[in-house]
Amino acid sequence: MRVLIVSDTHGKHRNLDRALAESGSINMFIHLGDVEGGEAYLNAVVDCEKHIVRGNNDFFSDLPREEEFYIGPRKAFISHGHNYYVSLDPEQIREEGRARHADIVMFGHTHRPFLDEESDITLLNPGSLSYPRQEGRKGSYMILEMDESGNATYQEHYLD
Repeated sequence: MRVLIVSDTHGKHRNLDRALAESGSINMFIHLGDVEGGEAYLNAVVDCEKHIVRGNNDFFSDLPREEEFYIGPRKAFISHGHNYYVSLDPEQIREEGRARHADIVMFGHTHRPFLDEESDITLLNPGSLSYPRQEGRKGSYMILEMDESGNATYQEHYLD
């Protein structure tokens, strides 16, 4: 299973198109919010299973605020993260993930990539494709690859 994880595109699709092209064949697409009206575009260009949540800038959106689902045998919990104050610290969303018995917690909002793998839970943020805030300011996304046994690997990718 190969999963493309993005966030914070803010209605700008050029870097999303680049990430889709660079990532190659994917089985699942996850967008962690701040789509800003890009839902129809995502539905048109992504032809695999999709999970998209609402961010703090997705006003009047019908997207869900959070979602729980399985990637292979692993339970995923996704949220934009702003309701868990992820800009200050990831601990509140980590505890929420544990309370939901999630194996993988994904969030956006900070516009900075983040990956923390612990024995019981993995937290990740792919950063922002459109408005990166980390040093170097390159758009970023992540690829999750999972084998049949549920072993997951995560790769951070940066656009030039």
